[in-house]
Amino acid sequence: MTAAGRRAVFIDRDGTLIEETGYLTTLERLVFFPYTVDAVRQLNRGGFAVVVISNQAGIARGIVPQSFIGEAHRHIDDRLRAGNAAVAGYYHCPHHPDGIIESLRIACDCRKPQPGMLLRAAADLQIDLAASFMVGDRWQDVQAGAAAGTRTVLVRTGYGSDAEAHPAAGVRADAIVDNLAAAAAWILSADLAANTTRHRSQPDGLG
Repeated sequence: MTAAGRRAVFIDRDGTLIEETGYLTTLERLVFFPYTVDAVRQLNRGGFAVVVISNQAGIARGIVPQSFIGEAHRHIDDRLRAGNAAVAGYYHCPHHPDGIIESLRIACDCRKPQPGMLLRAAADLQIDLAASFMVGDRWQDVQAGAAAGTRTVLVRTGYGSDAEAHPAAGVRADAIVDNLAAAAAWILSADLAANTTRHRSQPDGLG
């Protein structure tokens, strides 16, 4: 932990942590990438809290039951724990301006590219956003991370390859890599380099 809080890696769910399958409505369609558990475990061992940040417009659209979100996340937790990996928290936005459920048909501050979910997680989990990273497969993930003050990584899984081919005006990721495993390696390398630089810049103490 830093003086301001612990470091975190915020990870988009569909297309980044798990395979993109459209609106996820059954556990049978929830598919892990072969490297997901290892990547999360490596980030945990590197001192990062892993937090899942997910837009779930299917709730507002009446496609995905709110109750299924918790069921899916419990299933993900079980798979990760079996591999000695852990997620510190799950945050999802159920809103959409075009939703059919009136209470959720709003322009909110939590739906990415807005940073609301990251800001709420930072407050709940005592996270130092400036020492943290956001990983996702869409430019809206990058925008949300940048707005919250994190460094950002775009992955080419899910919609990422298409996003890379169609850059968003004024939006730039700190890194673009193949998948979550490569993102974890990049983050751990960047963290090591930053720690080395900090140590070199500190004056020698007298013990």
